[in-house]
Amino acid sequence: MTSPYDIEEIFPGDFPGDAVEPVLLPRRQTGNSPQGLAVTLLADYTLRTRAWLPSAAIVALLAEAGVSHAGARTTISRLARRGVLEGSRRGRNSSYRLTEAAASVLTAGGRAIAATATDTGPWDRRWTLIAFSLPQDEATQRRELRGRLRWLGFAPLYDGLWISPHDLTDKAKARLVGLAPGGVTVFRADHVELDGIGRKPVDAWDTTAIARQYEAFLQRWSPLLPDIRAARITGAEAVRARTEVMDTYRRLPYLDPRLPLDLLPPGWPREPARDLFAAVYDGLAAPAQDHVRAVAGGFTTDPPTLIRAHTVADLLDCAPTPADRESRVRTPRTERSRTASRAFGASGGS
Repeated sequence: MTSPYDIEEIFPGDFPGDAVEPVLLPRRQTGNSPQGLAVTLLADYTLRTRAWLPSAAIVALLAEAGVSHAGARTTISRLARRGVLEGSRRGRNSSYRLTEAAASVLTAGGRAIAATATDTGPWDRRWTLIAFSLPQDEATQRRELRGRLRWLGFAPLYDGLWISPHDLTDKAKARLVGLAPGGVTVFRADHVELDGIGRKPVDAWDTTAIARQYEAFLQRWSPLLPDIRAARITGAEAVRARTEVMDTYRRLPYLDPRLPLDLLPPGWPREPARDLFAAVYDGLAAPAQDHVRAVAGGFTTDPPTLIRAHTVADLLDCAPTPADRESRVRTPRTERSRTASRAFGASGGS
């Protein structure tokens, strides 16, 4: 089984039919990278509205998470070059927001995260198999195909044979188009037991290791619940905890992509982990939102109403609001910087 931190992209690249233009989100790593922190911060408080944040506010928020000012400015610059952020200028001041492409990919990822413990209904006990064969010199294409299959909830039973207990939807089929033309075949089949020989399909996932990840999550976050319920976690501490719980939990759905409970040991901890994630993430939404608004307000006179912390329920139905269209009118495209260096200019990103 792939380790939680070996997945090259939790939210891989552009999705046909989802993103309006290519975008490359930062790799997810062990611990929190500055780019990963920045993306989570922007997504947690501006995803639905694509609100603009002063670059100085982003730098200040990252500083509270231990990122140096120079490192934060480099992070913003790199995310702009990746197509994750777009910038605008007012005099010497610059602001950034998520691009439409990044917001689209993050919205799809948010739905997947929020839906991880929802009821999948009865399982028909059939498997979807994807067999592929790519030349050895097509390493990039092979890596991209495997990343896309991992995103779709598949796992490798054997080299070149990936499986899932779920049917392949039309949208999923569209996402595979063009990745390996002529080199992929899809089956929907039953598993035939061979009296103790052969490998069971569920062995494509290391369920023992997945359970350990769930248990580690439960042990890490359960002690915070009394303080959250008593409103004792506020300010920068609330933002840090909310960012960390999202960055920790978001990996679990890709290790355990809603496998049917019929395949899993009794007492599987998927639902308790999801409930704990919602309790922490939603419970800290109000104080974290207040703090992000306060930090942003220190660098702009614009009202912070477009900075909005969403809940787990919002992630299931996350879509741009009318405020997004209004914000686009207020900031004409001609004001946006085309490159990160232009956006920072002589002001140093303040």
